[in-house]
Amino acid sequence: MQRTRTILALAASASFLFAACSSGGAGSAAPSAAASAAAPSAAGSAAAPSGAASPAAELTPVKLQLQWTPQAQFAGYFAADAQGYFEAAGLDVEFLDGGPTVVPQQVGSAPDGPEFTISWVPKVLEAREQGSDLVNIAQIFQRSGTLSVSWKESNITKPADFAGKKVGVWDFGNEYEVTAGAQKAGLEQGTDYEKVIQPFDMTLLLSKQIDVAEAMIYNEYAQVLEATNPETGELYQPTDLNVINWNDEGTAMLQDALFVRAAWLAEPGNEEVATNFLKAAFQGWIYCRDNPNDCIQYTVDAGSQLPAGHQAWMMNEINPLIWPSPNGIGIMDPAEWQQTVDVSLGAGILKAAPPADAYRTDLAEAALAALADADTTGTSFAKGTVEVTPGGN
Repeated sequence: MQRTRTILALAASASFLFAACSSGGAGSAAPSAAASAAAPSAAGSAAAPSGAASPAAELTPVKLQLQWTPQAQFAGYFAADAQGYFEAAGLDVEFLDGGPTVVPQQVGSAPDGPEFTISWVPKVLEAREQGSDLVNIAQIFQRSGTLSVSWKESNITKPADFAGKKVGVWDFGNEYEVTAGAQKAGLEQGTDYEKVIQPFDMTLLLSKQIDVAEAMIYNEYAQVLEATNPETGELYQPTDLNVINWNDEGTAMLQDALFVRAAWLAEPGNEEVATNFLKAAFQGWIYCRDNPNDCIQYTVDAGSQLPAGHQAWMMNEINPLIWPSPNGIGIMDPAEWQQTVDVSLGAGILKAAPPADAYRTDLAEAALAALADADTTGTSFAKGTVEVTPGGN
């Protein structure tokens, strides 16, 4: 079946009309009757589609807004497509590329926006205070992938060491964990350290124009290790670097999650569509956990421009952000939610705590119930090893 990938070019400054509507609850109560009815009756495995739709059945078209351009960060969704899980769930999914000019939570908040959106939780909570009705229906990443990386000689091993330094961060809400960490350490931006908006790469760190750079463990951190040290002629090594992992500093925030508009979800039949989407997406991520090499290829097929070696690193680092999922893939950890809210409030990102219906777990629980024969927690997951290659090739 033909799948289309559409690139959306929307400026970050674009304005959107938000629909204000609430639906669902944040607790882990039993699935609602509607969601339970939505769950497919057959419990499928992740290895092959189950309960495939009848050839005569018409597929429901839906769109998924990606957080960024195609890369292994989204491999589970590409696998759900390639393995036929979406089709088996009665869905024809169109992927909308993200990128530096696309703000997913704005795109997804538009009344005529895509049905499903991948974004980071604090960004969506901020958008909700501006009128968005996006609701978190599945928390895919259980851990943050954000790092701050510096050269060993800079002696930056903790947030307090930012004092007097040029601290690189990304814009558009990607910087929250870093700036909140500095604030927690008692440092005031502009007074105690200089915040530098860095491009979405590591050029400023590699050229030593900044002292410390923001990096995702699955992407930009590898870009440094894939670069050649001019002093040795060899690739940089982890021993050349200091790394601050924000999971260890108490300011990590929840990242990739699946969001839908509450107004859309309230329309008849859409809870069933959402549950079926989650079931297929969960199967895709289970497949990538167990078959990472296949998922690297699916990512390439989806249009990724990153070289194979870099994609292998990324896939190897994405899986540990998801697995293990102690309560089942997609289920929110209330403690992590509360930390995200508390950090956001403390850093002034949010003016008030979000309402209880900012996330709901019943649809994910219904999807998991339909996958009772699959390993949806990954309790025995062990991270693999990947060789760093020059330039990621």
